[in-house]
Amino acid sequence: MRTLTKIACTSILSILCLSSCKTEKQKEVLEKPNIIYIMADDLTTQAISAYGGIYKDLAPTPNIDKVAKEGMLFQDVLVTNSICGPSRAAILTGNYSNINGYYKNESGGKFDASQWTFPQEFQKNGYKTGLFGKWHLGTEPVGFDSFKYHNSAGQQGHYWNPVYNDNGNDVKETGYATNLSTNFALSWLDTAKETKSPFMLVLQYKAPHRPWQPDQKYETLWEDIEMPYPSTFNDNYKGREKTAGDTEMTMEYFSRRDMKLERPKSIKKGRETIKWDFYGAKEGEIVQPENMSDEEGKKWRYQNYIKDYLACVKSVDDNIGRVLKYLKENNLEENTVIVITSDQGFYLGDHGFFDKRFIYEESLRMPFMVKYPKKIKPGSVNEDIITNIDFAPTLLELAGIKTNQKMQGNSFVKILEGNTPKDWQEAMYYHYYEFPFWHHVQPHYGIRTQKFTLAHFYYNIDVWELYDLEKDPQQMHNIINDASYQPIIIDLKSQLKQLMVTYENDKSLADFRKITDTDFGRIVDNIKDEESVQQILSKKQE
Repeated sequence: MRTLTKIACTSILSILCLSSCKTEKQKEVLEKPNIIYIMADDLTTQAISAYGGIYKDLAPTPNIDKVAKEGMLFQDVLVTNSICGPSRAAILTGNYSNINGYYKNESGGKFDASQWTFPQEFQKNGYKTGLFGKWHLGTEPVGFDSFKYHNSAGQQGHYWNPVYNDNGNDVKETGYATNLSTNFALSWLDTAKETKSPFMLVLQYKAPHRPWQPDQKYETLWEDIEMPYPSTFNDNYKGREKTAGDTEMTMEYFSRRDMKLERPKSIKKGRETIKWDFYGAKEGEIVQPENMSDEEGKKWRYQNYIKDYLACVKSVDDNIGRVLKYLKENNLEENTVIVITSDQGFYLGDHGFFDKRFIYEESLRMPFMVKYPKKIKPGSVNEDIITNIDFAPTLLELAGIKTNQKMQGNSFVKILEGNTPKDWQEAMYYHYYEFPFWHHVQPHYGIRTQKFTLAHFYYNIDVWELYDLEKDPQQMHNIINDASYQPIIIDLKSQLKQLMVTYENDKSLADFRKITDTDFGRIVDNIKDEESVQQILSKKQE
């Protein structure tokens, strides 16, 4: 009898212990923060009113600004390789291109999906994970319970009636991509929050990537307004003739499609339509109304471009507002980390450019802000140097997830808490590899500190550039040959050399050129239209 009683008591205690342990484990899971990572494509600080600038009153971004106001706004988050696919690969892996293997968009092949990425770690640690919007890495996403990403136009996606890969199956949707991606994300959140598990949502907009097609309600938003011009709009590239002065990303390289010109009905489908649409995107083809002077044509193209671009941003801001509203209505604000960023910066007529790629500030600086009431003081502003390889370890630490995975990036959670570590990085290493297609930007590497930018352009030229960011923040004056800066140049080159060793990319110029020349394959297979575009644009004017 005593034995039976003892067994019964032991069983009851075991059940109570298991129940208590289970409750504690559930409590631990519930206390983990939710993560919402929002990344627009080619969104730049100049287009976000929280950063100030010439468009802040004409084209404000109140919902993005709200996250900055209620969280921390970063002023010096920098991309390690300013181009879409490689930046996304660096963010996912916490490693530079030379480690994750994804160097360039054109002929860059597919992202190696067998390697570790931070979403996999979230998934393994009890998070519900979802990805919606733009992926642009060729292989299917790993580490997500559910995904629905753009799978047309070489995974660039279309603004209108786009095709999405919905968990392995292509589905054509009706509507505007920015709105649709948000719809899918919010629908998924409805399901995810009911599981009582923490969630990690990655929402990545196509907008405001080229060809800058606004939602219909914003097509004529600034029709009667002349948008202001950047102060460097008429840059003559003096002292930078072989680098900034030798590209195909100036105002002269907008196509008929970019300018939203109506194609003649006589133009048939197929290659002829592509040839007509993309006229203007190569040397010697200038798109503008007749009887305009060169200066008038340049301004006309800029006005069309900037209004379309900012209208696309307007929709991004609207949809971020929808996400914020959802969190508030579902009592999820306090325990949710919200990140808003881009895959790199972008030129909005600065230096007469559009696109990205250069180590120069407008394309190097990424917009970045984080809201998390439990750790971040509202209205905080940070000016430490942070790079996109630091995102993954930071998100993991915020979620309390420990990993043995080797990453080159470092967590900046202490910075979010207002305590920059004494040994935090004071310089970053940059490397861009793609050439000549698209946009004919010379491959280069360099170092960026808070005071200086030093870069080496090396593919078929041998040019160094130095900019004093305190005296020349707009980088108009290459002072590499200024005798007074020679001691600084020696020191910066030494720091650069050490960074290249640290990040395991201390190769010869011949090895770097080989990477540029290597055809790693196409991002997706069987995209005849995109191949036609490349063939048409890659042929120089005779």
